[in-house]
Amino acid sequence: MRMVCDRVLLREIYLSNDRGFFQVFAWRDLATTSSNPRHVCHTCVATAALHSFKISLIPLSLSLFSKIAGACKKMASGGQDFPPKTQERLPGKEHAMDPTPDAFSADYKPANKLRGKTALVTGGDSGIGRAVCLHFAAEGATVAFTYVKPDEQKDADETLRLINQHKADGAREPIAIATADVGYEENCHKVVKEAASHFGGAIDILVNNAAEQYYPCDVTEISDEQLESVFRTNVFSYFFMTKFAVNHMKEGGSIINTTSVTAYRGSKKLLDYTATKAAIVGFTRSLALQMVEKGIRVNAVAPGPGWTRLIPGSFSEVMVTEFGKAVPMRRAAQPTEIAPSYVFLACREDSSYITGQVIHPNGGEIVNG
Repeated sequence: MRMVCDRVLLREIYLSNDRGFFQVFAWRDLATTSSNPRHVCHTCVATAALHSFKISLIPLSLSLFSKIAGACKKMASGGQDFPPKTQERLPGKEHAMDPTPDAFSADYKPANKLRGKTALVTGGDSGIGRAVCLHFAAEGATVAFTYVKPDEQKDADETLRLINQHKADGAREPIAIATADVGYEENCHKVVKEAASHFGGAIDILVNNAAEQYYPCDVTEISDEQLESVFRTNVFSYFFMTKFAVNHMKEGGSIINTTSVTAYRGSKKLLDYTATKAAIVGFTRSLALQMVEKGIRVNAVAPGPGWTRLIPGSFSEVMVTEFGKAVPMRRAAQPTEIAPSYVFLACREDSSYITGQVIHPNGGEIVNG
């Protein structure tokens, strides 16, 4: 029997095991021409779009059920499985990642939300930082970002190329600011000074995003050096960058800090990293209260598992292959899925009444934060 399977349209699939055989409850097009629901193409069942007309009960064999379940899993995960590849040196290199993280989606529709604004992003050479730079530039902002030289030079050069490719008309040339370590006050002062000079004096948006992590980190094995390094990059830099940047910010400015879902649910394998991310939440809330009288909003973004260089740079091969599968969406996010949260918080017209808050693009984890 030949089935016109492209007429099958699904809204949602429910799998059950009833009376010893598998069934699927499927919304099906009234015009479906097949006279035998058993012959519904499993590819169509798993990929059909948002249409609903009528409910049918379809008895399935175990083999067909397995095919449908596998296809449904791919829908949830985007069909993305990460290969068991790691990098020997932290923080990792984005240009060496397989697959390469997606920093900007072709489906994103810029709307000049940040036209005429200036933005400074720490750790902007890769990962979420790169994606934020690209989205800000596409929305019309002039962007400056930091990177560590020489380790991150290649990624920084690529980020500059991509910013120039995506930036809106009217946005000025971006700059990449090399620094040895943003965990030290003097270096942060130099970064802000160079960025402000490039921008003509004003900084409208500050994104504190630089981060590092180590795995594993049993509490008995964390050295003084590692603890200080993680806190300097993940917490001290946020204080120092803010300390100097606010002198160049006016009413309507926005500070956005990158925290993590681990700050809310904890992580026994990322103890020191999680502690820094929790500190960022407290810093964000307190700074928001301090800055409100100046008309500067302070918020944070707490991503869930995101495919960035920190993952192959600090995780084992097994952890890389399983990365992201524990969240309800059963997949890791691409950086381009996280960046619009920063655009929202940076745009005064979109978020003028929001300060001291945290946005949670985390794949469905309920954190009540």
